[in-house]
Amino acid sequence: MERGWAAGLVWGRADLVAGLTAGAVVIPKAMAYATVATLPVAVGLYTALVPMLVYGLLGSSRVLSVSSTTTIAILTGAEIALVAPDGDPARVATAAATLTALVGLILIVARYLRLGFLANFISAPVLTGFKAGIGLVIVVDQLPKLLGLHIEKHGFFADLLSLARHMPEASGPTLAVAAATLAVLVGLERFAPRAPAPLLAVGGAIAAAGLLGLASRGVSTVGFIPTGLPSLTLPDPSLALALLPGALGIALMSFTETIAAGRAFWRSGDPAIRPAQELTATGLANVAGAVLGAMPAGGGTSQTGVVRVAGGVSQTASLVTAGLAAATMLLLSPLLGLLPNATLAAVVIVYSVPLIKLGEFRDILRVRRMEFQWAVAAALGVLVFGTLQGIVAAIVLSLIGLGSQTAFPRVSIIGRKRGADVLRPLSPEHADDETFEGLLILRPEGRLFFLNAQAVADRVTALVREHRPRVVVLDMSRVPDIEYSALQMLMEGEQRATEAGAVVWIAALNPDALEAVRRAGFDRRLGRERLLFNARAAIDRYLSAGDASGAPAGDGLERGARE
Repeated sequence: MERGWAAGLVWGRADLVAGLTAGAVVIPKAMAYATVATLPVAVGLYTALVPMLVYGLLGSSRVLSVSSTTTIAILTGAEIALVAPDGDPARVATAAATLTALVGLILIVARYLRLGFLANFISAPVLTGFKAGIGLVIVVDQLPKLLGLHIEKHGFFADLLSLARHMPEASGPTLAVAAATLAVLVGLERFAPRAPAPLLAVGGAIAAAGLLGLASRGVSTVGFIPTGLPSLTLPDPSLALALLPGALGIALMSFTETIAAGRAFWRSGDPAIRPAQELTATGLANVAGAVLGAMPAGGGTSQTGVVRVAGGVSQTASLVTAGLAAATMLLLSPLLGLLPNATLAAVVIVYSVPLIKLGEFRDILRVRRMEFQWAVAAALGVLVFGTLQGIVAAIVLSLIGLGSQTAFPRVSIIGRKRGADVLRPLSPEHADDETFEGLLILRPEGRLFFLNAQAVADRVTALVREHRPRVVVLDMSRVPDIEYSALQMLMEGEQRATEAGAVVWIAALNPDALEAVRRAGFDRRLGRERLLFNARAAIDRYLSAGDASGAPAGDGLERGARE
């Protein structure tokens, strides 16, 4: 019993420290992300309170920290701009509440429809490209605040040109504040990584604004922030249809980032990360946040990392962070109003640049050029078409990638390693592998179904025409299942091969594939003689039916196989 109390005290102290440390990082970042989403900074505080609190009570991860993220913020801003282009505060607040509620409801519905697997629909290379595009968009979006400029937004490349034209008009005092903030953030991240860099940068900027009168020098500040806890904000059902496509994309990114962050910081001994519970927890966190002024939320990798580094061991740390956000709203709102917008922009840029992972592009290129092209295309999709269209492009590219991999499965010619009982695909690296005159062993790989059946049949036909074997062995050991269309194609191919004078044997059928063959009656047509346990058995039978040189007695073998 004493040990239990002692362990509880240690955990409680560790979570208290971790929660306060995480809050020092999360709260300034949440405020900055609210500005990315074109929302008041108070919305960032509400997002660091309500979703954090709800997930802390319901989530399956012990340390996951849930508020807004860079990706979710930029997607939210793009979606709100569609329904509130004039920036009317009341309509923006209603649109944000409606969007957040939709995101939460989508996550909850996805949990009951068991759609958690949809998070895997964006491949890793495409996600790398998508996030890099998001990172570039955010940097360019925040640069005007960093420089004290005001430009009309028309898209990434147009904004970049506009920035270049207006650069001579940059505000010196604003640029100085931005430079000082960047120096603090980058310097602390490099030389004191455990220090709460965002808190120190924000605190220093507020002190400088108050002591030096930065607002009177032309430095834009946050301005009035309401004191107190968030008030009730009701979603508007009339906006639901217009916001639904964007909400689907944000929900997908929220779940993807939540699962990724939860798994990244899972440790041995922690409870398993359960996707269904994560969908419920983040869904309810967003629904509760919607009516209390928050923006869409999800698990954040960097803030969860802070919890781990600070020693957090349970969701008590998130509850402490939420409490700190509430205390900030109740006590520090007047001070936060002095915060320069350039400081918030610097915070956003510093924590958005890591989204642009050039090393991952290089690693992808090293492994597969095609997937590197998908990553680049995903990044360009965000830059050219916009963030919401970019996420659709990312999903489409992932599906195209999946289709291209499954539509053209490999069909290998199998040989035997000389002097060893090892069967493997023929390749220039193994030019000495044995093949057998008159025998062609082909091994297709992957599930055979309507999408790839014709491609596999064409490849097999081409190889048979090229090698003109007397016996063709289809080694099906790498085929987990055969769909009806592919089975029909296989049966038709066997008939054509027989008419052309070749015998088809089938080896190593997996249980599901064998069951499909039996239900179609194909096993009766082949007979036991042509259904073999594996490719080695096929080689042994072929050689035993021929002379010592390995050349089979073709007519007798074919005749026996047909009986």
